[in-house]
Amino acid sequence: MSPPAAATLELSTLADCGLAISGYPRFRYDARGGGGSGRLGQPAGDGSRPLRFQPDGLRIPPLDWRSTRVLGVPLPPGLSIGIEAEQLEGVLDPASGSLALNFRARFLFRLGSLYSAPPLLVTTELVTGDISSQRHRRRGQPLDSDGLALLVGVATIQPSGEPWLDRVLGLPDEALALLRCRFTPEPGAGFPWEPPAGRSAPGQSAPA
Repeated sequence: MSPPAAATLELSTLADCGLAISGYPRFRYDARGGGGSGRLGQPAGDGSRPLRFQPDGLRIPPLDWRSTRVLGVPLPPGLSIGIEAEQLEGVLDPASGSLALNFRARFLFRLGSLYSAPPLLVTTELVTGDISSQRHRRRGQPLDSDGLALLVGVATIQPSGEPWLDRVLGLPDEALALLRCRFTPEPGAGFPWEPPAGRSAPGQSAPA
């Protein structure tokens, strides 16, 4: 007997993520330790299911010297970019394992205890499909049988109002996000998407 379909999914962010802004080289970002719990809604007529994460329950590691490198070099000690999520919600397509999640957050630049820049407001759609913009062309990866996915998104970042920061970052301009993550159903529940042909979800038998 198949287990019941999951009503909640636990999101875990992984290593080998990335962030690029304006014309700067891409940051390599280790997002391990982040995540949150998302609630799945009832299927729509096309079979898709809404998925919503409570923003105050989302954990996103800061970009700092521990987690982030540029051209192989860690960020300078004391420099950090905190991320405060305000929205993460969208749609899961069980038939394909594709995701489209609206993401909104405040990015907070800090230099130790000496300086905090005005927040940068970032709004984008994180998807497992293709994205294309003036600067970027990337492809995500739908959920596989282990719950792994690659979400990609591009946002236009507006000026912060801090003249020196806007000059350094070249704002307004685009930013690219690459988020490697895993989605895990609650204990005892089945995956709410179809594993790729010939592969089984964890705890389930492969088709004969």
